[in-house]
Amino acid sequence: MKEIILINISGKDKPGLTSAITGMLARYRINILDIGQAVIHNTLSLGMLVEVPPESESAPILKDVLFCAHKLGVSTQFTPIDEETYRQWVDLQGKPRYIITLLARKITAEQISAVTSIVVQNKLNIDQISRLSGRIPLTGTSGRSKACVEFSLRGQPENPDRMRADLFGAAETLAVDLAFQQDTLFRRNCRLVAFDMDSTLIESEVIDELAKAAGVGDQVSGITARAMQGELDFKASLKSRVALLKGLEEDALQKVSAGLQLTEGAEKLIGTLKTLGFRTAILSGGFTYFGRHLQKRLQIDYVYANELEIVDGRLTGNILGPIVDGNRKAELLKEIAGKENIRLQQVIAVGDGANDLPMLSRAGIGIAFRAKPVVRESAKQAISTLGLDGILYLMGFRDRETF
Repeated sequence: MKEIILINISGKDKPGLTSAITGMLARYRINILDIGQAVIHNTLSLGMLVEVPPESESAPILKDVLFCAHKLGVSTQFTPIDEETYRQWVDLQGKPRYIITLLARKITAEQISAVTSIVVQNKLNIDQISRLSGRIPLTGTSGRSKACVEFSLRGQPENPDRMRADLFGAAETLAVDLAFQQDTLFRRNCRLVAFDMDSTLIESEVIDELAKAAGVGDQVSGITARAMQGELDFKASLKSRVALLKGLEEDALQKVSAGLQLTEGAEKLIGTLKTLGFRTAILSGGFTYFGRHLQKRLQIDYVYANELEIVDGRLTGNILGPIVDGNRKAELLKEIAGKENIRLQQVIAVGDGANDLPMLSRAGIGIAFRAKPVVRESAKQAISTLGLDGILYLMGFRDRETF
């Protein structure tokens, strides 16, 4: 009968510890069936599942491990594993795996407790918990600090939609973001990220800023709010708002453009994506004038938006060409992916309004960013507490891996 033993080693981390332990095991020609190591605040936790060769006895091996660990100043624990338990572990190979990503300004025990309780209720096991965010100093942190913990889960929830709803409810209660997604090959190999522009890539709604310059701010902002909530048809509402801008001087567009404020984390996110070779796009129900400005500033690959008609230096109140609404955004997303030879499962779409829902649902990862309630409830994922660079956490990137 084969001997399988789980060896757990813990204590103060030091250079050469793992090398010394495995070097000693190597003398007995031990097979390593599984291995995992983590270091938290200079404290090591090392686990190895080992198979003792048939020609060897385990007693002298374990004695040598204990002696080696004693010299290194660490603790050791041995647990025998029967073959049936090992077989069940092997059979779990290929089973579905899920990721929960917790994003907040700071991580608390209450948040971890809420997440892990939902995991238990859905009969899943936590394989690994990893901190993706950088180390947080105790003093000098700003209101824009970032914290992220990723939970790797094994198993299949009985009702994934209900689990997602439970996590959404916990996120609302705790004022954090909780992303729940299957851990697939596509999650780690996205190649295209498409953004809405207004209130997503930039802080403001451009049409509202233009309306202020035209003296019709209150009229237009009211229509905008209802359109983003999905209460009004987007095309009709856009036409009525642009009509109110008739006569506005073209110079006003330049002034509004100069004052555009990028959303928190936008430059870091797009800079990282570009460095890693991602393609990026703006798919906006706003206006090409401002999209092109952002394209130049951020090195965006594609821009599709609506063209304002300008005659003799003034807006006519009309839009040239077909309107980029929700359905058109989804079509453009598919067209760009096809042109770049990218599967839709490898596409991330980000938006905040009801007119973004079609493209969010078509993308492999659809993210409602600081979105209206109707959008947040319908999208696959949502980020409300952090900036746009929080998207990198959903993709599995650590702070030290970003630019």
